[in-house]
Amino acid sequence: MSLLNIATTQMACTWDLKRNLDQAEQLVRDAAARGAQVILLQELFATPYFCIEQDHKHLALAEEYGQSPILKRFADLARELGVVLPLSWFERAGNAYFNSLTVADADGRLLGVYRKTHIPNAIGYQEKEYFSPGDTGFKVWDSAFGRLGVGICWDQWFPETARCLALMGAEVLLFPTAIGSEPGAAGLDSRDHWQMTMRGHAAANILPVVAANRVGEEVATGDPQLRMRFYGSSFICDHKGQLLAEAGRDTPGLLLQRLDLAAMAEERRTWGIYRDRRPEMYAALLGLDGRQVHARWNTQGA
Repeated sequence: MSLLNIATTQMACTWDLKRNLDQAEQLVRDAAARGAQVILLQELFATPYFCIEQDHKHLALAEEYGQSPILKRFADLARELGVVLPLSWFERAGNAYFNSLTVADADGRLLGVYRKTHIPNAIGYQEKEYFSPGDTGFKVWDSAFGRLGVGICWDQWFPETARCLALMGAEVLLFPTAIGSEPGAAGLDSRDHWQMTMRGHAAANILPVVAANRVGEEVATGDPQLRMRFYGSSFICDHKGQLLAEAGRDTPGLLLQRLDLAAMAEERRTWGIYRDRRPEMYAALLGLDGRQVHARWNTQGA
């Protein structure tokens, strides 16, 4: 696959769950009508971002991978339109719950499950209340329109996520997201930082990056004082981190861009960043405090 037409989307969600799904489907149809082959929807697009609060009633929203009506509906849609759809959903697996993603290929097959690796916990982002840390490892999928590497929201802040996906052969990095205002830090606007972090992943790995966020204000069901405004700003950037397309903060819609994956792959080869890696020097990454590498150097210097 050389030329890829890729789209990213953003929309507001409410507790009218049918409306959320209908909106998402219409965005997919609109993108496909404009020639998109891979279409990215935002994190947990079927519901409001219920992690704004801690309330066990929201566990009822979870669906099993093989029995999810949401996944079936959008897999059928992918087959009908001949497009590839990365799909973020709330997964129940036995007694465990995960923030998960699958890819519906252009023939409607679901290609497997990725479970979000990094689970945040902050005021307004109470994901540890609902999700266990992912146990699948990072995933890269061969789809009808390219080799797709995926992470989910908080994953996108970690350079290890992007580098692992790059080493696994991803041709494009996809990050569905739910991020906006910070109820615990009212003066913080992380939009530019959020974008720059992912654009850095693109430049460091010489891979294009696509992010989808949500828009609108959402209010906790148990406390109307707890609310968040999501800042949209979904974007597509090239393999050097340059913005190719960017959505607004408040308006739903979609972005479409053509990427020359073959030309980007050739440029990756010319840089030698994978050739010159030194994995044996990265032991500090294997622990939480970096002490492995310090202990090694102290022993050698004694």
